[in-house]
Amino acid sequence: MAFNNGVPATGTGLIASFGEMLIDFVPTVSGVSLAEAPGFLKAPGGAPANVAIAVARLGGKAAFVGKLGDDEFGHMLAGILKENGVRAEGITFDQGARTALAFVTLRADGEREFMFYRNPSADMLLQPEELNLELIRSAKVFHYGSISLIVEPCRSAHLKAMEVAKEAGCLLSYDPNLRLPLWPSADEARKQILSIWEKADLIKISDVELEFLTGSDKIDDASALSLWHPNLKLLLVTLGEHGSRYYTKNFKGSVDAFHVKTIDTTGAGDSFVGALLSKIVDDQSILEDESRLRDVLKFANACGAITTTQKGAIPALPKEEDALKLIKGA
Repeated sequence: MAFNNGVPATGTGLIASFGEMLIDFVPTVSGVSLAEAPGFLKAPGGAPANVAIAVARLGGKAAFVGKLGDDEFGHMLAGILKENGVRAEGITFDQGARTALAFVTLRADGEREFMFYRNPSADMLLQPEELNLELIRSAKVFHYGSISLIVEPCRSAHLKAMEVAKEAGCLLSYDPNLRLPLWPSADEARKQILSIWEKADLIKISDVELEFLTGSDKIDDASALSLWHPNLKLLLVTLGEHGSRYYTKNFKGSVDAFHVKTIDTTGAGDSFVGALLSKIVDDQSILEDESRLRDVLKFANACGAITTTQKGAIPALPKEEDALKLIKGA
């Protein structure tokens, strides 16, 4: 166990990330509407895929499980996973449906608005019998979002993958990653996101998701703890430039953010999650030791912050030394 500023070494256990991978088309200029954008750059993304690459970039072992279109974009995305050291044997290709696309506008403040092309996209068509169960069972952590719960057959594949992971003794990690435009309604989104709530060992939500799920405009401990469930080991609420809050059975607290020049917030939450998982995969006792957990969360905050300093999620995901440098300099 090498320690740097109290940060444990990246683990060697496998982190399997399940769900969607797509291409974001991002305007070449910030602060314009989609209609005003003069051109777009391809930016590979999709939260579960970003998490897998974040883990690999930090020297961890990651695999992606999901479905892509059997088209140029789908093969390009599979290639990006492999180039970044993510295991790709959990990927299947759909002959009939395209890889999902999203057009994303970056507002002047770096926040995003989305327009999706998924009717249906390949990721939505993953069948339970197409899952690579051996790969899932070999993981120590199984991470997922909620976009894969929106429609069948992907929803059944998601539930089956979770069940298999749980039986194999994986730590279940959940980041709902709310994308309201993809859901039939806000009520359906809330209902489905909460339908698998009690299965997760670790949950990460943003301040916006906290408000959405609780129906309260208060972002405080009481509001967060209303989402606590007895099987949970760690609940995290990320607060953007205000850092993150953590809740466990025995303690709670907050960790400050690092101040950087934010250009694009895409992937910051995924970077945070990947960093956290990479540091606890081999030693989950960290979740019960507040001082070690704080060191890991500080590292995760640093990774999240660095990710906001350049456009696009995947190119901006940091290496270990980048994060340690930011922590040292703070």
